[in-house]
Amino acid sequence: MARTIRFHRHGGPEVLTIEDIDVPPPGHGEVRIRTKALGLNRAEVLFRSGSYIEQARFPSGIGLEAAGLIESIGAGVEGLSPGDAVSLVPPRSMVSSPVHGELVTVPAELVVKHPPTLGWEAAAASWMQYLTAYGALVDIARLARGEHAVITAASSSVGLAAIQIANRIGAIPIAVTRTSRKAQALREAGAAHVVALAEDGLEARLKEIAGEDGVRLVFDAVGGPAFIPLTAAMARGGILFEYGGLSPQATPFPLFNVLSKSLTLRGYLVHEIA
Repeated sequence: MARTIRFHRHGGPEVLTIEDIDVPPPGHGEVRIRTKALGLNRAEVLFRSGSYIEQARFPSGIGLEAAGLIESIGAGVEGLSPGDAVSLVPPRSMVSSPVHGELVTVPAELVVKHPPTLGWEAAAASWMQYLTAYGALVDIARLARGEHAVITAASSSVGLAAIQIANRIGAIPIAVTRTSRKAQALREAGAAHVVALAEDGLEARLKEIAGEDGVRLVFDAVGGPAFIPLTAAMARGGILFEYGGLSPQATPFPLFNVLSKSLTLRGYLVHEIA
């Protein structure tokens, strides 16, 4: 038996319970881990409230990130051994592979050994933001040196990761935030430019920075009304990634005079500008 976080109905944090459950031994290609630290993401909040991209099956586990020690391994697992210090690449599904518990069984392909200099908390909390940003900017959009990249919710963990990745490539990160209160901190974090939504004209400011031809890449965690000036400041053939939906207001699309194609790709909603 092991303590595991579960919930039996959608709602706020009050629906979460700690329950003792049997954790199955690892099957073929699986690893069982005794956790030392857990990562927390907005995804868990959305999943718990019933607003996530997948729906819970009650009673439901929860959680995408964890780090700990391997307790046992299943048949067919190579390169991992009991006692290894590891962290977990976030699984595609919290329904099939929730990881918030004292003892979790997960596919070995999600398990990564990490150096002893990396603490449990950092190991558990580093994967989500960097994978989210890297998948869009590098894997799909192929962001290049010298290109502008617009990053909304720039002070979030994913936003900061996107700024770091853009700088590592040699691109030019444009941080979009609500007010100028965080402008200096964003510049210190590596933003080449900072645009304050509540104080600057977003479309005009982006065109001033990137030129009238517009930006090719927007990495947007917010949606809502800002979708219109963002797309208006983009280049033909540009790509806008939506991945967060933080705005409580509806996103005004499809805009058929602006968008030539919209599709869901690897968990992002991707719009191509006509």
